Amino acid sequence: MAPVLIKAAYIIGGGGLGYLYYKFIGCRSGVCPLTSNPYGSILMGAVITFFIISK
Repeated sequence: MAPVLIKAAYIIGGGGLGYLYYKFIGCRSGVCPLTSNPYGSILMGAVITFFIISK
């Protein structure tokens, strides 16, 4: 059970990094579909982290 919790923590952390990307770097014009709102950036960060940690 512990490895599942560790993976979940990494994915949540990736979502947090996605939010930070939106907050400090994101698209200000609103044209970029993934970085113009926080939900897309959080999802993008979580999915990228999932693919990085999955074996």
